[in-house]
Amino acid sequence: MSNKQTKVTSSHWGAFKVITEDGRITGVAPFEKDPDPSKISESIPAAVYHRTRVARPSIRKGWLEGTPQDRATHLRGSDEFVELPWGEALDIAAAEIDRIRKTHGNGSIFGGSYGWSSAGTFHHARSQLQRFLNVAGGSVSTFASYSTGAAQALIPHILGMEYYQFIWHQHNSWKMISENTETLIMFGGINPKNSQVSMGGVTEHETKGWLDQFLADGMRLVNISPLKTDAYEGAEWLPVIPGSDTAMMLGLAYVIETEGMVDQDFIGRCTVGYDRFKDYLLGKTDGQPKTPEWASEICQIPADKIVELARRMGKTRTLITVAWSLQRAQNGEQPFWMAITLSAMLGQIGRPGGGIGFGYGAIGGVGVPMKPLGRLGVPMGENPISDYIPVARITDLLTKPGEPYDFNGEKRIYADIRLVYWCGGNPFHHHQDLNRLHKAFQRPDTVIVNEPWWTATAQRADIVFPATTPYEREDIGRASSDSYLFHMPKLIEPVGEARDDYDIFAGLADRLNHGDAFSEGRSSEQWTEFLYDRFYEDAARNGVEVPTLEELRIDNWVQLPIAGRNHSYAPFQEFRENPDGKLLKTPSGKIEIFSENIDSFGYEDCLGHPSWLAPNEWLGTASAQYPLHMVSPQPGDKLHSQMESALADVPDARPMPVTMNRADAASRGIHDKELVHVFNGRGRCLARADVSEAIRPGVVALSTGAWLQLDENGVDVHGNPNVLTRDQGTSKLGQGTSAHTAMV
Repeated sequence: MSNKQTKVTSSHWGAFKVITEDGRITGVAPFEKDPDPSKISESIPAAVYHRTRVARPSIRKGWLEGTPQDRATHLRGSDEFVELPWGEALDIAAAEIDRIRKTHGNGSIFGGSYGWSSAGTFHHARSQLQRFLNVAGGSVSTFASYSTGAAQALIPHILGMEYYQFIWHQHNSWKMISENTETLIMFGGINPKNSQVSMGGVTEHETKGWLDQFLADGMRLVNISPLKTDAYEGAEWLPVIPGSDTAMMLGLAYVIETEGMVDQDFIGRCTVGYDRFKDYLLGKTDGQPKTPEWASEICQIPADKIVELARRMGKTRTLITVAWSLQRAQNGEQPFWMAITLSAMLGQIGRPGGGIGFGYGAIGGVGVPMKPLGRLGVPMGENPISDYIPVARITDLLTKPGEPYDFNGEKRIYADIRLVYWCGGNPFHHHQDLNRLHKAFQRPDTVIVNEPWWTATAQRADIVFPATTPYEREDIGRASSDSYLFHMPKLIEPVGEARDDYDIFAGLADRLNHGDAFSEGRSSEQWTEFLYDRFYEDAARNGVEVPTLEELRIDNWVQLPIAGRNHSYAPFQEFRENPDGKLLKTPSGKIEIFSENIDSFGYEDCLGHPSWLAPNEWLGTASAQYPLHMVSPQPGDKLHSQMESALADVPDARPMPVTMNRADAASRGIHDKELVHVFNGRGRCLARADVSEAIRPGVVALSTGAWLQLDENGVDVHGNPNVLTRDQGTSKLGQGTSAHTAMV
């Protein structure tokens, strides 16, 4: 008789049921509390047992046989690996870490390890790595994320708060939008596809349901994006040229200013610097008024449409939302800053259902109000090394040791990195210009990776430790934007010789004489119990009843009484009502339309007020050689590149589809589903044509997520757009990723 069980577990794309039989995952099913469950989990059974799992500790042959002086040969990515027993592999890795830190110092170790990794709170891979490196003397770390890097640098200057504090605590809830908003202006859209995921998970997928409600209630939804599919069916579509959103916003602002729709009371009480910006808007500083006609020439939205939309915004309760994708482009700070300015001009900030919002639809948790509770994660400790880089500058870090760069008002120097330790992420998925990154990865003495699968990053490492997946260990699932709490049981035994990241780092820490500092004498099970006890006590202090860990283990999941907080609270309401008594944490205490701080930096690519700055690559610079602007949205069938191993086995699923307008396809003799080459001076990849009317002419969309796989001619055969994207910082202020600045 088979031993069949069904348990609920948590993930970044939500809760789902896992079916096991005789100790093997055989299927998945939706969680009954989710009104719109994601299908991402359907790939789990195939991915967990996929042939690309790392079976045993593996060391690159050329590295293993070389000396410290010649190990960094140009073989990463093409060399073969030698499998070794765990003890021997850990000895070798620990000895190399010790050699590097004694010879070059801990400032030569890079432990950025950017990635979502596991949704479990204890076995979060990056947290485990940072704790290990911190007790071992520290490492060069990273600032911000690929998703929001430019915004994370900008928002503290303009609104006086950290970016994620803004999106979690100063956003209109979906219910407030439903009850108050008359016009929803969506720069970059609000895509339910992207809202499948959220950091730590989103159990009740609400975005699609709320958009249905908005349309049914007669709200006007305007999708300003080159892709019609960036917003829900039924939204009005204005197919803007990629990278030109700031110009369109300036055209709207010109109408609002010249037709007397500026809320002068709000501007006077709650902002600083509007007069400086107004001189730019009206052309007094540069000789170019930002008229609707001027904006139309740039963004290719008719001037009369810009005028009509501005007038409606001035007469109705309007919420302006901006997708994260807009700041993942050269000058990506500008549309975020300009959207804040536009909303301030309208006087909508602080009114229910009005104002500004970033990231609705980018992740599932935005717009869902929750009472905050303490975190469950493993404490990472203090990093003795203060050096860091903006997260998207990895290639520059590896290739420009000792060279200076500007970032957010500081003059910084790139460290000389000799060892890279990666755990819980795949930079050869999410970084730009992957051919350049491949060359950069040849430079360090050593690259160590913990990874369940042979990703492109693992293939370019020297030492690869096989790590468990969330289904092979016990953990707790708890998202900060969710009211659910999950016990994530160990469902199967580890595949091959995989070990938990915690046990890998504990083994290394023991060998480096930091074992007690890393583990504090606790096993992973004891850590889970210790952290949960602290969470239990913190919840009690906040008046929230949670089950004991033993009760949670029995019940599998529980919904906590923390949902629905502040459905009636308007973001910035208290500040609007009393700006002098509720000062923001900006230098002026007000919303900074003109920032003296940013202006003092003297950056030509980020002035003291929001501005139109043309990108180096966009349709305004199109050439006969590279006439198409490529955008690279998130995939709909997975989270970034997770589970790509199994999805790539689906017939005709790889290479990835590239969406192109029917006219662009016809002019090239391309038919739907046909195999095509997409290329520019940085690289080339295969893709499968998706011919559509839902994308503006001159633009193509190739989603991220494919594992990099170069053939003998250097062509990526899976369709990874990041062999084509431009590895340049958004500006000297944010130094974020400029993935959406690419002609092909």
